[in-house]
Amino acid sequence: MPRVSRPDPERAELDRCVRAWMSEPFAEDEARFAALALELFGFQFERCAPYARFCEGRGRTPATVRAWQEIPAVPAGAFKELALRSFPAERTCKVFRTSGTSLERRGALPLDTLEVYEASLLPTFERFLLPDLGAGERTSFAILAPSPGEAGESSLSHMFGVVVARRGSPRSAFYVQGGRLLEERLLPALRRAAESGEALALCGTAFAFVHLLERLAAAGERIALPPGSRAMETGGFKGRASERSQAELYGDLEERLGLPPLRIVNQYGMTELGSQFYDSVLREPAAPRRKLGPPWARVRLLDPATGDEVPSGEAGMICIVDLANTGSVLAVQTADLGRRVGDGFEVLGRAPGAEERGCSIAADAMLAAGEPRGAGA
Repeated sequence: MPRVSRPDPERAELDRCVRAWMSEPFAEDEARFAALALELFGFQFERCAPYARFCEGRGRTPATVRAWQEIPAVPAGAFKELALRSFPAERTCKVFRTSGTSLERRGALPLDTLEVYEASLLPTFERFLLPDLGAGERTSFAILAPSPGEAGESSLSHMFGVVVARRGSPRSAFYVQGGRLLEERLLPALRRAAESGEALALCGTAFAFVHLLERLAAAGERIALPPGSRAMETGGFKGRASERSQAELYGDLEERLGLPPLRIVNQYGMTELGSQFYDSVLREPAAPRRKLGPPWARVRLLDPATGDEVPSGEAGMICIVDLANTGSVLAVQTADLGRRVGDGFEVLGRAPGAEERGCSIAADAMLAAGEPRGAGA
């Protein structure tokens, strides 16, 4: 059974302030973000010894950092090396882990409460995936991923579980079990939706969508989902048995399921983060496709050599400062390249060698500071 949430009482006021913002209508507030980010940085510097050592090695401490842009970002690879938490180990109630085999070292995000995580994920999902639905209106979800009961360490499955519980109709279901897409249940559900005219939201990993499309193609079948249906895909599928570009995937979804690209949203998220980013197309179909996120998170695009912000339109490493990471570290340097598009960004792909460099940085600058990854989790 999962352990009971035991949030650190020393962080209670910070958590309350962050959750309060998440409960309000979306609104940018730079002063509010800056104040909370600097306060949270100071708290995490004091409570997470490996992170403090990392910051000190860069000459950045709460005494010297004056702007949220100066907060040192931990490489995502560091989450494979250390338990980056800002609370006592015995308060851990949940650990999300990155995907990988049992032989691989996997990144981990330990949490002492799920309240902030869930407060962040739901309004962002609703804003970018359900913008045309009324407040509290439910829809039918077909989830192409394992249920949270089967994949307890998956942040993606947990997210889908929360979404289905809050916004899903009774016909919503998960269609991956034991690592297998349940075609014998999914295909009849898609056909029923097409016949009934009830809109359907398909959500899952890109590779699960590939399996579905291959099954439909092999059978020569097309299922025209009703108007108002939508799809959300996340995660890449490079290195798999079947590779295809995002444009090819979206083209196949339109051909086999009648979903035009403007009804297909890509999610950009990471196990190491408490917030997610989504394509803008459902909310702003006439505007350029770009990734947008919640007002309590910021994206910086950095020159990998200098660490400086790159000029608008140029490629840079994606760095995210996320207030939802109250119990971990709020600034994370991803292994991805991106480019600014208006008020959002687009993801260009993995930066060669970025993950290996991240692990190396973690080992060199942080391991000597404290406990190894997984201790007490």
